[in-house]
Amino acid sequence: MTQRSKSTLFLIEQLIVIAVFAICAAACVSIMTAAFFFTNDSASTSNAIIKAESAAEVFKASEGDIAAVVDVMGGVSGGVLGRSGDVYASIFYDSSWEVSSESNASYKLSINATGTPHTSLDYTLMVGFINVERITGEELVSLQVAARMQGEGEVMQSE
Repeated sequence: MTQRSKSTLFLIEQLIVIAVFAICAAACVSIMTAAFFFTNDSASTSNAIIKAESAAEVFKASEGDIAAVVDVMGGVSGGVLGRSGDVYASIFYDSSWEVSSESNASYKLSINATGTPHTSLDYTLMVGFINVERITGEELVSLQVAARMQGEGEVMQSE
């Protein structure tokens, strides 16, 4: 009889150890899954910031020329002169942040610029709005940038 109670006690102890191990393993899997998704979101946000900052720098360097931004960023020129004088364009990126077509895109960088001529001065202030979002519409980054365009000409139009 003593032998039986010792083996029963041993089995109960083993079951408790296995249950504790299973609970700890489930918690670890949950934490690792959350970390994986957090890392992917963080990488997407970092890449979006890099693309938006690059577009802003090209926008400033090209004096607010949207076509130059699209050309340097590697996209297909999609700039159109809107009825309000706004110029806008979009560049699409796949899941690995390579330039792609709209049908294969995971991310979209949009640029919208408005020119304000100063009558007393000889320049036009181009204000650009750069937005990077997932193709589903979730915004990742939004920037506003201004560039000084020499001369009082028309608002630049992409071709």
